[in-house]
Amino acid sequence: MTRSSANANPKPKPAPNPATKRLTSPKPDDRSGKLAASRILNCSPWFCFSSLKARSDSSITLCVDIGGSGFKACLVDPDGEMTTERVRVDTPYPCPPERFIDTVGALTDPLRPADRVSVGFPGLVRSGRVLHVPSLSRATYGGPADPSLEAAWSGVDLQSALTKRFGLDTRVVNDADMQGCAVVSGTGMEFVMTLGTGVGTALFHDGRLLPHLELSHGPYKDSLTVDLALGNAARKDIGQHRWVKRVRKAITIFDDMLWFDRIYIGGGNAKHLQAVDIGPKGTLVPNTAGLIGGVRIWSQT
Repeated sequence: MTRSSANANPKPKPAPNPATKRLTSPKPDDRSGKLAASRILNCSPWFCFSSLKARSDSSITLCVDIGGSGFKACLVDPDGEMTTERVRVDTPYPCPPERFIDTVGALTDPLRPADRVSVGFPGLVRSGRVLHVPSLSRATYGGPADPSLEAAWSGVDLQSALTKRFGLDTRVVNDADMQGCAVVSGTGMEFVMTLGTGVGTALFHDGRLLPHLELSHGPYKDSLTVDLALGNAARKDIGQHRWVKRVRKAITIFDDMLWFDRIYIGGGNAKHLQAVDIGPKGTLVPNTAGLIGGVRIWSQT
């Protein structure tokens, strides 16, 4: 790695705050959805909800994490603790907006009562409106873009549609933004990269979520974007060893561009990485952060 990721001296980790409640979370690879009470995630340097703006209410949040391979949901209390089992269904294909709303509704209907809803969506979303969603614009998982699905999703006011479906105040944001809300420490420039069907990114400065940019759609090499170079299809095609080398290179590319103080790497494919793969400024985070961040997103939007 270059200057930025291999030789930089990361800022010291903040000392744990004994007054901060720790979070109980399912294991990152727990597909059953059962709560793993023995898995305790310490609050430093991430999953420390009291380190940023303190909560001002007692709302129970229905958190939904949308991925290219699965939809997941659970209820989360104001301290960031899951109060129900995580439920999951495979992402249906093809998945136009109408089928999406029906699938999410059926998945989450048993998860009540809730006071509000947070949805992490794998695409470019602004003010709750979908501008672009690569994974759901395909008729099959990992298949080519389908022009009719791209047209169906373009401009959809998904936040209003889901607010009507749930009958609750709802926020729809990019899934990496939502995951980042659960993991950042609130100090300096912090970058979040999620590795799954595609690649998601989010950027925070002193704990504040910055406007979302699809940074993974930038160049990796020649005409290959970071999203395609590190996506799940590429991992299966080129093999684990070459894919990990690509992840290392992408971290360097982003660090040279952003000069981040910390990088957090999550998503379903983060489990294929080791600490040595992500450099001294990196932290691997469990995939459940994509759900837990649904609590903090309300203080950001």
